[in-house]
Amino acid sequence: MSSNATVTVEVGLGDRAYDILIGSGLLLRAGTEISRRLPGTRAAVVTDVNVAAAHLETLRAGLEKVGIRPAVITLPAGEKTKSFAHLEEVVDGVLAARLERGDVVVALGGGVIGDLAGFAAGIVRRGMNFVQIPTSLLAQVDSSVGGKTGINSARGKNLVGVFHQPKLVLADTEVLDTLPIREFRAGYAELAKYGLIDRPDFFAWLEENWGKVFAGGPQRAEAIAEACRAKADVVGRDEFETGDRALLNLGHTFGHALEGATQYDSARLVHGEGVAIGMALAYRFSSRLNLASPDDAARVEAHLRAVGLPWRMADIPGELPDAEALLAFITQDKKVSRGALTFILTRGIGQAFIAKDVPASEVLSFLRENHPGQQNSRPGRPRGRPGQPRGRPG
Repeated sequence: MSSNATVTVEVGLGDRAYDILIGSGLLLRAGTEISRRLPGTRAAVVTDVNVAAAHLETLRAGLEKVGIRPAVITLPAGEKTKSFAHLEEVVDGVLAARLERGDVVVALGGGVIGDLAGFAAGIVRRGMNFVQIPTSLLAQVDSSVGGKTGINSARGKNLVGVFHQPKLVLADTEVLDTLPIREFRAGYAELAKYGLIDRPDFFAWLEENWGKVFAGGPQRAEAIAEACRAKADVVGRDEFETGDRALLNLGHTFGHALEGATQYDSARLVHGEGVAIGMALAYRFSSRLNLASPDDAARVEAHLRAVGLPWRMADIPGELPDAEALLAFITQDKKVSRGALTFILTRGIGQAFIAKDVPASEVLSFLRENHPGQQNSRPGRPRGRPGQPRGRPG
């Protein structure tokens, strides 16, 4: 695959199917691609101050080439923007622009902007057209695909939202060159996730090629396309997460709890970092329950460390609430059904499964063992039965 090629991945949802385009130069082609699918449309572009400074004028030029002069709604950057106050701001901006139901809301940004703008598109005029233009690696490989939208609550992450599928996703790989390295690493955690769920060959490929993915070029686009294919396959089978789409939450139950515990302070923890730690915890917890080999947990941790991602709770700056408080965040998570704890656990690399009715006592004990302020063993050390050491990354 050449670095200039555009790859198309289809999300198969019958008459609501849509394309994910992956390649360079897609911001300038956005107007052409949108008008081809939504002729005569008007648009609102929702973005944040950082993305606007880097990419808004390029997108605007691409839209204006086909006569689309967008209303622009610019928000603060950061996870705290996913709030009721900023949702109201977006909704009001779309209505003030007098856009109609057949017009389009365009999300230009990372996962925060995509989730927020998609939620607004899903509720304004009982549902408007929506286009995702993700500008972070995390958004390109995960949050822009599949129709999950929403905002955070003081009681937890993504607890308020709707399923609202986009009409199109444009993943311009060039914009990733402007990402701070920390943000790129955070997105890489979601790339690795797809290998750890059910594509062990992809995870092995990432172990060999992660440096080239970071450097850019064809390996980066290839990795993004493979992740999008993986997610499109799952979404096509289970759009509303009533079955195996829940596998995409590998690492997220622990990760969301850690995000809530840090009050969504991006200086301490961003989403992808929470997912990275959460995946390491999920593999370690699986090992503790004698479901998977401790060697698998060590392999996951070693890869996360190699790319520079945090992999244990002790890597989060500052103090964390105690294990009981972390468990409270977990029980508030969406993956809880009728009070029973549901986790995505694993039997090995690429062998994730949905575990229901996980005893809260086991989770609490595990959190205590791995909490940097409470543990009785070294941070990050995988364990088998309580009190039995099971080795460490090597």
